[in-house]
Amino acid sequence: MNQSLKPEASTVGDSVQRIQAENDALLQQVDDQITLEIFDTSDQALLQQLVEGLGDPRGLVRLRFAETLGEIGEVATPFLAIALANHANVVVRRAAAKTLTLIADPAAIPTLLHSFLNDEDTVVKSSSAGALARTGEAAVPALLDILASTDYAEDTKGHAAWALAFIGSEAADYLYAALNNASLDVRCAVIGALGHVAQEQSDEKSCNLLITALTDPEALIRTEAAAALGQVNYPSAVPHLILASRDAELDVRKAAINSLGKMGDRAALEPLQTMLTDDQSVVRVLAKLAIAQIERQSSETNDW
Repeated sequence: MNQSLKPEASTVGDSVQRIQAENDALLQQVDDQITLEIFDTSDQALLQQLVEGLGDPRGLVRLRFAETLGEIGEVATPFLAIALANHANVVVRRAAAKTLTLIADPAAIPTLLHSFLNDEDTVVKSSSAGALARTGEAAVPALLDILASTDYAEDTKGHAAWALAFIGSEAADYLYAALNNASLDVRCAVIGALGHVAQEQSDEKSCNLLITALTDPEALIRTEAAAALGQVNYPSAVPHLILASRDAELDVRKAAINSLGKMGDRAALEPLQTMLTDDQSVVRVLAKLAIAQIERQSSETNDW
């Protein structure tokens, strides 16, 4: 029986080697054309061949195809979008989504959204979310709609929130407007994204919005705001975080104490020391850690 299988195995191996050799030749041909600035962007058959190359079994070769398509740019978007939406080979769909991340063409947003929400493969879904994030401001309204909907699972909303945070300052105007959204999921995602805006730009408006959120009626919003402020160098937030460290909700207190430790402001030492005898053991532990962080940062500063 083994002998009868050998010719078939050999045929399959020859076929794979032939395809790989064709892909190598295609890449070399296109690279040369791009270098000589003679690549014909209207050659649809050639563009389709390049997209099919994303199914090559060799990872480094797939990467070369993706980089080549990325260099070609938006003219490749329709071919990649069709592959992402319809290709039977999941490897091609995954690579198409990743290549669209390189191109960041807003024209791909509808297809990326569909794949993010509907593809059966988790890598295709997450890569589509990554491409949406890389596309920037144009993807923000759709991401906010996903967060506001009750139709999507928590992991889908988590990816949407991550994409929104990745977009950051580019989405600032949308974020400011969405702070009053009725959806708790939207507001939580917006608070997280505002933290990124404040980090990127040292944006005073974003910092003050985070401070205001420390008194939000929803404990989850207060917690997110307290955590976000720990990533921002904004000394004016310290007194507000000290107040938040006495919040009625334990999660808010924990986030505020952690953030005070990260910020390293010695004004927080005395309030933190009073928490070393708190009824909650986790508060005592976190306060001790925060004090140590502040003392260490003060020592490092004094060494200079």
